[in-house]
Amino acid sequence: MAHKIMLVCSAGMSTSMLVQKMLTAAKSEGIEATIFATSTADAANKAASENPEVLLLGPQVRFLEEKFKKEFSIPVAVINMQDYGMMRGDAVLKFALSLIKKEG
Repeated sequence: MAHKIMLVCSAGMSTSMLVQKMLTAAKSEGIEATIFATSTADAANKAASENPEVLLLGPQVRFLEEKFKKEFSIPVAVINMQDYGMMRGDAVLKFALSLIKKEG
């Protein structure tokens, strides 16, 4: 089964680079995953249309964590600042999958 992971940042731009790194990590580990980025303004629409299993926030929008936890019925967490800054797709992928496993 393929996992669906949604990343959210201010405009969806910086997280789209991280998405590519995460997709590369997933492919190299044989993990089927759909990973996409969106802006905070479009998060609700994107979540409704894509039905992700987990929502990860970029560190710059961490202030939205509690709001999004109330708004969405899936795990919501903030990406580790160092993993985000270093674009460690493998570490962020593992983090997302750990949140999905906890929920399931």
